[in-house]
Order: sequence, then C-alpha cells, then structure tokens
Amino acid sequence: MNPAVIGFIGIAAMLALFCTRMPVAFVMAVVGFVGFSVLTSVQGGLNMISRSMYEVFVSYDLTTIPLFILMGQLAFNAGISRRLYSTAYRFFGHIRGGLAMATVSACTAFGAVCGSSPATAATMATVAIPEMKRFGYRDRLSAGAVAAGGGLGMVMPPSVVLIIYGVLTEQSIGKLFVSGILPAFMLTGLFLAAIAITCRRHPDYGPPAEHFSWPERIRSLSGLTDTLIVFAVVLTGLFKGWFTPTEAASVGAFSVLVLGLVRRQLNLKLIMKSLEETLRTSAMILFLVAGAVVFGKFLAVTRIPFTTASYIGGLDVPALAVMGLIVLIYFLGGCFMDSLAMVMLTVPVFYPVVMDLGYDPIWFGVIIVLVTEMGVITPPVGINVYVVYGVTTGMKQNISLESIFRGIYPFLMATMLGIVLLFLFPQIVTFLPSLM
Repeated sequence: MNPAVIGFIGIAAMLALFCTRMPVAFVMAVVGFVGFSVLTSVQGGLNMISRSMYEVFVSYDLTTIPLFILMGQLAFNAGISRRLYSTAYRFFGHIRGGLAMATVSACTAFGAVCGSSPATAATMATVAIPEMKRFGYRDRLSAGAVAAGGGLGMVMPPSVVLIIYGVLTEQSIGKLFVSGILPAFMLTGLFLAAIAITCRRHPDYGPPAEHFSWPERIRSLSGLTDTLIVFAVVLTGLFKGWFTPTEAASVGAFSVLVLGLVRRQLNLKLIMKSLEETLRTSAMILFLVAGAVVFGKFLAVTRIPFTTASYIGGLDVPALAVMGLIVLIYFLGGCFMDSLAMVMLTVPVFYPVVMDLGYDPIWFGVIIVLVTEMGVITPPVGINVYVVYGVTTGMKQNISLESIFRGIYPFLMATMLGIVLLFLFPQIVTFLPSLM
C-alpha cells in the first residue's frame, strides 16, 4: 500500500481515538508506533518508540518545562496569585466588568511566573470565580474571562509553547521569551476592551463592585513586588546573557522559593505539594511531547509533511495568502488537538515554508502561540475550558460547560484582532529581541 495512504489512515485513526477521550499522548504514540511498524517492521517500530521516548525525557533543553512549572506552583502556594488579584481588584473592581478585567490582568502577571496556560487558568479559577459570583457576575463572563485569561500564560514569558518551538526550530529561547512581552500586553489590552464592550451591551453581566480610594490602591501595589522581582531577575539574566533559558528557569524557581521562605508563606507541606503538582503536570507535557515525536516520525516515513509543505509553498499566491492558510490550518487543528501536540506535529511541516517566504522565525513563533491560544478555549478540545469547569465543579460553583464556551467568544474575537495587528505591525514582536 502507498505510504501516503497509510499516513492518512493513521491520521483518521488518531482523530477517531481522540473522540474516545483516550489521552492525546497515548493516542499519538500508539498510532505512530503501529503506522511506523507497518511501513518498516515491528522491530523498527520498537526501536523508534524506545529511542524517541528516551531522547525526550533526557533532553537538556526540555528541563526548562518542569522548572518553570515548579516556579508557578511555588508562586501559587506562596499566595502570589491571590496578591496579584487583590491588587488588580482594587484598581478595576469599581468599573462595570472590573472584576473580570482584574482577573485578566492578574492572569497576565501570573503568566510571568508560570508559563503554563492550564495552570494559570486553574489558579485564577480558584481565586477569582468565587469573588465574581459573590458580586453577581454572570457565569458566562466570569468563567470565560478566566479560561481566556489563562491563555495569556502561553504568550507571557516564560512560555512552554515558545520553549517547544525554540527546541524544534533551534531558535534562541531567550529571544522568543522577550518577543512575547509586548504581544502579551497588547492582548491583555484587547481582552480588557472586549470585557468593556460586553458589559456595555449587557450591563447585568458585570455589575460594579466596591470602590477603593487611591491610597488603598497604592498600598496594594506591594502585592506586585514578588512577581516583579522574579520577572526582573529572569529577564535581566536572559538579556545580559548571565544564564541560559534553562538556568533562568532554575534561578526563577529558586527565587520564588527564597521569597516564599523569607516571607514565611511556604512550609515543607506546601513545598511538597508544589513538587507533586509539578511532577504530575511535567509528566503530562513530556509524554505529550514524546507521543508527538513518535507520531511525527511515522508521518516523516509517509512523506506527507514534505508533500504538504511543497504543495503549500508552491501555490501561485502571495506570501500573505500562504500565511493566512497556515494560520487557518493551525486554528482548525487547534479545535481538535491539544496545543502542544499541534505545535509538535505542524512546526516541522510549516517552518521551512515560512522561512522560504522570508518571514522572521521569532515572529512566526509568536503567531503560532496566539493561534494555539485560541485552540485552548475553542470546542471540542478547549483544555482551558475543561480546566475551569473541573475547578468550579470541585468548588461547587455549578457553572455549565455551555456557559464557559459561550463566554469565550468575545476573547476569541480579540485574539483574532491581535493576530491581524501582528501581521500589520510585526515590530510589536521583533522590537525587543532586536535589542539583545
């Protein structure tokens, strides 16, 4: 049988297995192993899957992922996220929709010490949704703001998706981190605008809360101190070349640990809890990466990626139209696949095409992050939506999946507008990396 036909059968089997709710990592690994074995031999498939798994779990570059996740878990258990939300609440709470704005702002700040979109969403769901419920916010706005705001953790450095992209394309992870700062602030502004417009159209969605005086607001800024210290240490070190991204992750995690201990906000129990959550999340991500690597090697044998890249690159259309098609494929794929899996599978296919078109690789990395960010809130996968639903169900907040999915649409439109702005003004991405 033609290898390409076997490849398409494998893709169809993978999509079918996704519908069974089988873990994505296992689906990709199993389909990749079976397909590779059919095209080569069972012995070849066994050698390939064992080697791929080993290489992922001993990869020095990927050690950045568990270190940044540990930094986020320590920050959460030290109460940093609650202080961030408290500060944002004092500045925005009195505005109609202000608590949702505070939530989005806190998500951006927490993303600076986390790097994981689901972790940011879970943290802010725990902190923010009960408060918004208490002040009469509609579930659609409150849960939608948390699910979409959690996606900002993918853009704000440190970003797990940018780490994976940098490893796959051999780009500077330090420059990728820096390139995400301005787009993250831009997207935060667009999300705030989306909340304001929504509450203007539906005043009952986000009634105003308590009004705080300026002295109270100024005093609350002390809640940003820990985040600013860690963010400054990590980014300054990367800018100055004092340490590599992997070393930056360890420095960041150690900084949060020291701050938590000095302020007596961390104890042995909370540290062990942070380590446990880090182990669970890191194992999930690394298995996902390993599964995508196995499936990618199966696709490489079928030559489907190379044929697809050649076809798209050979289209007699403007470069902008080709980029639009690639973005559309990422968006549609993100509706059915986990964002990390999507990046792992598609970057090797589209990266050479984008480079041939003359686009900046750092800019393309940020574009991918923004598009995959839409994937974490769009049905049917929408991992952030399920995270928020799971957290709120555990807290007995009784928010339906339908309400959360309906609540993300204003933020989806804002993200699309952000992508258009990055196409029109790529300097938003490339300016800060050019200073390094």
